Amino acid sequence: MPANTALNLRLGIAALLASAFLIFFAIPNFVSAPSNVRNVVLSPLFWPYVLAGLTAIVGLGLIGVSLWGDAEDDDFPFEQGVMLANWMRLLILAVIMVVTFVAVPVFGMVWVSMAAFIATAFLFRTRHPIAAVVCAVVVPLLLYAFFAHVAGVAIPQGDFVRLP
Repeated sequence: MPANTALNLRLGIAALLASAFLIFFAIPNFVSAPSNVRNVVLSPLFWPYVLAGLTAIVGLGLIGVSLWGDAEDDDFPFEQGVMLANWMRLLILAVIMVVTFVAVPVFGMVWVSMAAFIATAFLFRTRHPIAAVVCAVVVPLLLYAFFAHVAGVAIPQGDFVRLP
């Protein structure tokens, strides 16, 4: 079995196991929700179950690709330069995450998530930089509008710029 196919199979099985753990143990035991929530989307249980289900779908997709995919295009880069560049990207991504965590109380979740999205998109050299910048601006603003004005959930605001 080629290296990439075996990796996809292992990752798919791990994703299915993680999803099963979340659905059958972690979410029911560690996520509490009030019984009087009228809208299912606003329940604290809804989104963890959605993410667990999406994890299961991704796991099934990885298993499917590993079993029925084309194994001829199976090139897995083990060269020293490629692996070093990948580790550097991972390190920079960790720095982006730490900076995001530290900057949210100061600048607010909306502005920091815009910057983090743009930084991550350009770190991984997106082929669509204009679409990435547009999504980085529009998606956090739409999410803020929904949660702050429709769902009535407080979104962390920064010390400098406050959204209405």
